[in-house]
Amino acid sequence: MKRPSHSGRAAPRGPSQRQLRAAELVRHALVEILRAQEITDPDLAGVSVTLTEVRMSPDLRNATVFVEPLGGGEQAVVVVKALNRHHKFLRGRLGHAIDMKFTPALKFLHDETFDEAARISRLFADPRVAQDLAPDSPADSWNGSDTLEEGD
Repeated sequence: MKRPSHSGRAAPRGPSQRQLRAAELVRHALVEILRAQEITDPDLAGVSVTLTEVRMSPDLRNATVFVEPLGGGEQAVVVVKALNRHHKFLRGRLGHAIDMKFTPALKFLHDETFDEAARISRLFADPRVAQDLAPDSPADSWNGSDTLEEGD
């Protein structure tokens, strides 16, 4: 009799524990590297950058780094481009800072979650949405007088 080709387990959803640990290791190391301010780029001078998340590929050879510069807006595009220009330098520094078999290639992206959270907050503040979120007034609620009799 032929055995089933699948192992009987569902495919894993989301990153593995190994990917999560490696991502946090990379994030903490990059924070320290950027804090040292060794990059002499006018686009990064005096800019405070928050590294919100790092996502590692399953083989741990690629890292996507999500960043949010203080102030956001149009400055975010400039900062992300500057960080991507210096990805080789940052990867070299990262290789000395972490203890992994391979130093991952870095790709920087702007983190859109802050913009999305602000958009949702604006939606909740809209009076048309707020009226749907408010609890019903006592006059609109059921008062119990519309009960069914046993013979109905």
